Amino acid sequence: MDGNTQQQNARWRKYHLKHLAEAISRTDTLRFPADSVLRQFFREYPTLGQRDRALIAEGAFAFLRYRRSLKTLAQTTQKQRLALITLVRVLGLAMGEVKKLADDHDQHWLEELPERLAFSLTEIEAADVSDDLWARLGHDYSDEQRLALVKSWHQPAPFDLRVNIMKTTRDEALTALRREGLCVEATPFSPYGLRVHGRPMLVKHPWLQNGSLEVQSESSQLAGMLLMPKRGEMIADFCAGAGGKTLLLGMIMHSKGRLYAFDISEKRLQKLAPRLARSGLSNVHPQRLSSENDGKIKRLSGKMDRVLVDAPCTGTGTLQRNPDLKWRYSESHLRELNEKQTAILASAARLVKPGGRLVYATCSVLKMENEVVIESFLEKHRSFRLCDANILFSEMKVPLDTGKYLNLFPGQHNTDGFFAAVLERVSAS
Repeated sequence: MDGNTQQQNARWRKYHLKHLAEAISRTDTLRFPADSVLRQFFREYPTLGQRDRALIAEGAFAFLRYRRSLKTLAQTTQKQRLALITLVRVLGLAMGEVKKLADDHDQHWLEELPERLAFSLTEIEAADVSDDLWARLGHDYSDEQRLALVKSWHQPAPFDLRVNIMKTTRDEALTALRREGLCVEATPFSPYGLRVHGRPMLVKHPWLQNGSLEVQSESSQLAGMLLMPKRGEMIADFCAGAGGKTLLLGMIMHSKGRLYAFDISEKRLQKLAPRLARSGLSNVHPQRLSSENDGKIKRLSGKMDRVLVDAPCTGTGTLQRNPDLKWRYSESHLRELNEKQTAILASAARLVKPGGRLVYATCSVLKMENEVVIESFLEKHRSFRLCDANILFSEMKVPLDTGKYLNLFPGQHNTDGFFAAVLERVSAS
């Protein structure tokens, strides 16, 4: 279970419980992403401090991780009681401390709770995902693998940073952050990554403000590295979003060459602007596309040395960070995404010149979005061949071998779940 009991006992107060109950009630509807629901919730309570918000958000996400088993234990959908059982079952507060937070009408219910908590709920906890997702995982993995994957989603994700080598080195960043008393270490695979423990408040840290550091998961860094960009090349990040991988690629290129950041969302590209300004890069060119068939793609056809496609997906690799996604998953949404992924990959492939490289990536663990997409693409596009990711990582001296594809799993690699395939264009047609 999450949390340190002594720390939690010292931090939780009655007003926290009241706000947690309301936050649970709102996120439990599953109508919108949990992070956006919580942002709106905190806007309505501007007097809550930063630490108060972090505590309440921690509790809401803890509830979402164990949503099914907590409701089974609570035998109610009453928001106050769901908040109380989250504190006891997931966050590890002592029953005596929880009783101090509860109102009189919940005291009797709490007294009966230990009897229910005594039962073994291993199977219920292990299957704390929607029925549809549980079945889909059964198509892709053995029973043992599926169980291990679902259990790994119960744990919070690691908090990783990327060092901007245009401004500092990893050793310098490590030394500086440790001097501040932060518990930080080098990531095991990415040569640019730092892993921070203890969840400190770093939003306004000067190194993040000046672009020396960026928040970026190690899995995302590794996927971008597989493109192996070189200085002076022409490169496109086809689904750039807010630009995390774009900035990584520009950094590896030492800001030399031309790097396009394409996306269909103007709002996402606007989020790239301040990050780009502090990065020190001058070779990035954000451009909005109307669709994957925008006229810009036709004009640049066959001119790119390298293209990265970080495709829209179910996000099943990020369920440690976004536990609400496992309850919002549906097979119909998977089919819709699958059509988009196929179309986006085919369109992006037109940009790649002979001898050029294409990397297709998702933050998903579902084969329908990953291996199946690549195998189908290669059947229809004989001008491309699959390159072995393990060989490329060996060339980069990255101590990671997941086979011909990059396949990362939370329980195995302590990263987000992530997939990437490296394709090379061997002929013009």
